[in-house]
Amino acid sequence: MKPIGRIILHLVALLSVKVVTLSLLFLVCLSVTYSIVHDVFTDSDTGFDTRLFAFAEQLASPGMTRFMRYITYLGSEQYLIILPALFILIFSFYKDMRWHSLRVLLISFVSSILNQLLKLYFERPRPPIALLDATGLSFPSGHAMIGGVFHGLLIYIVFTTVQNKLWRWLLCVLLSLIVLLVGFSRIYLKVHYATDVVAGYLMGLIWLMASLYLLSGIEKFYIARYQPTSKI
Repeated sequence: MKPIGRIILHLVALLSVKVVTLSLLFLVCLSVTYSIVHDVFTDSDTGFDTRLFAFAEQLASPGMTRFMRYITYLGSEQYLIILPALFILIFSFYKDMRWHSLRVLLISFVSSILNQLLKLYFERPRPPIALLDATGLSFPSGHAMIGGVFHGLLIYIVFTTVQNKLWRWLLCVLLSLIVLLVGFSRIYLKVHYATDVVAGYLMGLIWLMASLYLLSGIEKFYIARYQPTSKI
C-alpha cells in the first residue's frame, strides 16, 4: 500500500477510536445519572450521601470551613457571570479564538437554564443542616453542573490551543482540581447532598460533550460555506 494510503487509514482508525471513546463516555454518564436518579427518587437510598457527610465531618475545623467558603465561591452565581463574560471579551479580540468566545457564551448560558429546569423537575429540598445560607432547590447542584461545564470548557480550550505541553497539563490539572474542590465544598458546607454534586458533574459533562459536538459541526459547516479554501 502506498504511504498516503497508510496515512489515511491511520487517521481513520484514530478518528474511530476517538468517536467510540467519547460515545462510550456519553453512554456511561447517562447510565450512571439514571442510576443516581433511581436511587434517590425511587428507592430513597441516601447511604452515599450519609457516608460523604460523615467523611466531611472528619475533616471539619474552623480553618477548613473558612477555606471551603472561599472555594465554594468559584462555583457561585456571581463568579459564573463575571468569569465567562471576561473570557468572552478576551476571546473576541482574537480572530482565531472567536469560536471559543461563542462556545463560552452559548454553552455556559444554556447550562444555567438547564440546571434550573432540572431543579424544578426534581424538586429536591436542600439538606436541613447547611453551614451556609442557601436558597432554592438541591438536585442537581448548580455549582457542580454549571461550574463543571464552564471549567470543563476551559479545559477543552486549553487542551486544544496551548502548545506548551507542560503548561497545557498544569492548567488542565488546576482547572480539574477547582471543579472537584468546588463540588466537595458543597458537601462539606452541607448545602448539597453528595448525589446532587455527582449528578451535577454527570449532567454537566453530558451537556458539554453534546454541545461541543454540535458547535463543532456548525463551525465546520460555516467554514466550508463562507470561508472556502482559496485555490492556487
